[in-house]
Amino acid sequence: MGRRKYLTQKQLAVLDDLFNGELDEQAVLKEHRVRRGTYERWLADQAFAEQFKQYVNVLARRSELLLAKYSCVAAAKLVELTASAKGEIARRACIDIMGMPKRISQQLEAAKVSECSEVAEIPRLSARAASKLLAVLAEDKG
Repeated sequence: MGRRKYLTQKQLAVLDDLFNGELDEQAVLKEHRVRRGTYERWLADQAFAEQFKQYVNVLARRSELLLAKYSCVAAAKLVELTASAKGEIARRACIDIMGMPKRISQQLEAAKVSECSEVAEIPRLSARAASKLLAVLAEDKG
Protein backbone atom coordinates (compact mmCIF):
# COMPACT_ATOMS: atom_id res chain seq x y z
CA MET A 1 0.00 0.00 0.00
CA GLY A 2 1.35 3.45 -0.91
CA ARG A 3 2.13 6.15 1.57
CA ARG A 4 -0.37 8.97 1.90
CA LYS A 5 0.95 12.17 0.33
CA TYR A 6 0.32 15.37 2.23
CA LEU A 7 0.06 18.83 0.73
CA THR A 8 2.69 21.45 1.45
CA GLN A 9 1.89 24.62 3.39
CA LYS A 10 2.25 26.57 0.15
CA GLN A 11 -0.27 24.34 -1.64
CA LEU A 12 -2.73 24.68 1.24
CA ALA A 13 -2.27 28.46 1.29
CA VAL A 14 -2.89 28.68 -2.47
CA LEU A 15 -6.06 26.58 -2.18
CA ASP A 16 -7.28 28.63 0.75
CA ASP A 17 -6.77 31.90 -1.11
CA LEU A 18 -8.31 30.53 -4.30
CA PHE A 19 -11.52 29.52 -2.58
CA ASN A 20 -11.78 31.89 0.37
CA GLY A 21 -10.05 35.02 -0.89
CA GLU A 22 -11.14 37.80 -3.19
CA LEU A 23 -8.37 37.34 -5.76
CA ASP A 24 -8.72 35.50 -9.05
CA GLU A 25 -6.62 32.46 -9.92
CA GLN A 26 -3.79 34.35 -11.63
CA ALA A 27 -3.53 36.90 -8.80
CA VAL A 28 -3.35 34.13 -6.19
CA LEU A 29 -0.57 32.39 -8.10
CA LYS A 30 1.32 35.67 -8.42
CA GLU A 31 0.90 36.47 -4.71
CA HIS A 32 2.25 33.06 -3.70
CA ARG A 33 4.96 33.11 -6.39
CA VAL A 34 3.73 29.91 -8.02
CA ARG A 35 4.39 29.41 -11.72
CA ARG A 36 1.55 28.32 -13.96
CA GLY A 37 3.41 25.09 -14.82
CA THR A 38 3.82 24.25 -11.15
CA TYR A 39 0.14 24.90 -10.53
CA GLU A 40 -0.82 22.69 -13.49
CA ARG A 41 1.41 19.94 -12.06
CA TRP A 42 -0.31 20.34 -8.69
CA LEU A 43 -3.70 19.99 -10.36
CA ALA A 44 -2.56 16.69 -11.89
CA ASP A 45 -1.48 15.43 -8.45
CA GLN A 46 -4.13 13.20 -6.84
CA ALA A 47 -3.84 14.61 -3.31
CA PHE A 48 -4.05 18.22 -4.53
CA ALA A 49 -6.92 17.40 -6.89
CA GLU A 50 -8.87 15.73 -4.08
CA GLN A 51 -8.42 18.74 -1.81
CA PHE A 52 -9.39 21.06 -4.68
CA LYS A 53 -12.57 19.02 -5.24
CA GLN A 54 -13.39 19.21 -1.52
CA TYR A 55 -13.18 23.00 -1.68
CA VAL A 56 -15.45 23.00 -4.75
CA ASN A 57 -17.97 20.79 -2.96
CA VAL A 58 -17.96 23.07 0.09
CA LEU A 59 -18.67 26.09 -2.11
CA ALA A 60 -21.47 24.23 -3.88
CA ARG A 61 -23.08 23.36 -0.53
CA ARG A 62 -22.73 26.99 0.63
CA SER A 63 -24.43 28.15 -2.57
CA GLU A 64 -27.27 25.67 -2.11
CA LEU A 65 -27.74 26.79 1.49
CA LEU A 66 -27.74 30.46 0.52
CA LEU A 67 -30.27 29.87 -2.25
CA ALA A 68 -32.47 27.82 0.05
CA LYS A 69 -32.36 30.53 2.73
CA TYR A 70 -33.34 33.32 0.38
CA SER A 71 -35.75 31.48 -1.91
CA CYS A 72 -38.70 32.54 0.28
CA VAL A 73 -37.57 36.17 0.19
CA ALA A 74 -37.16 36.00 -3.58
CA ALA A 75 -40.59 34.43 -3.99
CA ALA A 76 -42.17 37.14 -1.82
CA LYS A 77 -40.51 39.88 -3.87
CA LEU A 78 -41.71 38.20 -7.05
CA VAL A 79 -45.26 38.19 -5.70
CA GLU A 80 -44.91 41.90 -4.88
CA LEU A 81 -43.86 42.56 -8.47
CA THR A 82 -47.16 41.15 -9.75
CA ALA A 83 -48.80 44.33 -8.43
CA SER A 84 -46.32 46.59 -10.22
CA ALA A 85 -47.67 49.64 -12.04
CA LYS A 86 -45.55 48.67 -15.02
CA GLY A 87 -47.50 46.06 -16.96
CA GLU A 88 -44.49 44.28 -18.45
CA ILE A 89 -42.87 43.77 -15.04
CA ALA A 90 -46.10 42.43 -13.55
CA ARG A 91 -46.60 40.11 -16.55
CA ARG A 92 -43.06 38.69 -16.28
CA ALA A 93 -43.44 38.18 -12.53
CA CYS A 94 -46.68 36.26 -13.11
CA ILE A 95 -45.05 34.06 -15.74
CA ASP A 96 -42.11 33.36 -13.43
CA ILE A 97 -44.44 32.46 -10.57
CA MET A 98 -46.47 30.12 -12.76
CA GLY A 99 -43.31 28.31 -13.86
CA MET A 100 -41.90 27.86 -10.37
CA PRO A 101 -43.71 24.63 -9.42
CA LYS A 102 -42.54 22.97 -12.63
CA ARG A 103 -38.91 24.02 -12.06
CA ILE A 104 -39.04 22.85 -8.46
CA SER A 105 -40.44 19.45 -9.41
CA GLN A 106 -37.79 19.10 -12.15
CA GLN A 107 -35.05 19.89 -9.62
CA LEU A 108 -36.45 17.37 -7.16
CA GLU A 109 -36.67 14.72 -9.89
CA ALA A 110 -33.08 15.44 -10.98
CA ALA A 111 -31.94 15.12 -7.36
CA LYS A 112 -33.70 11.74 -7.04
CA VAL A 113 -32.16 10.48 -10.28
CA SER A 114 -28.64 11.55 -9.29
CA GLU A 115 -29.10 10.03 -5.84
CA CYS A 116 -30.16 6.71 -7.37
CA SER A 117 -27.32 6.69 -9.91
CA GLU A 118 -24.76 7.19 -7.14
CA VAL A 119 -25.67 3.84 -5.61
CA ALA A 120 -23.34 1.27 -7.13
CA GLU A 121 -24.95 -1.88 -8.40
CA ILE A 122 -23.50 -5.06 -6.95
CA PRO A 123 -23.03 -7.68 -9.64
CA ARG A 124 -24.80 -10.96 -8.97
CA LEU A 125 -22.89 -14.23 -8.99
CA SER A 126 -24.30 -17.27 -10.67
CA ALA A 127 -24.75 -20.36 -8.52
CA ARG A 128 -21.91 -22.04 -10.37
CA ALA A 129 -19.49 -19.13 -9.80
CA ALA A 130 -20.48 -18.93 -6.14
CA SER A 131 -19.84 -22.67 -5.60
CA LYS A 132 -16.43 -22.39 -7.30
CA LEU A 133 -15.49 -19.47 -5.03
CA LEU A 134 -16.60 -21.40 -1.97
CA ALA A 135 -14.60 -24.44 -3.10
CA VAL A 136 -11.45 -22.32 -3.54
CA LEU A 137 -11.97 -20.74 -0.11
CA ALA A 138 -12.51 -24.16 1.47
CA GLU A 139 -9.28 -25.44 -0.09
CA ASP A 140 -7.34 -22.44 1.24
CA LYS A 141 -8.64 -23.06 4.77
CA GLY A 142 -7.94 -26.80 4.64
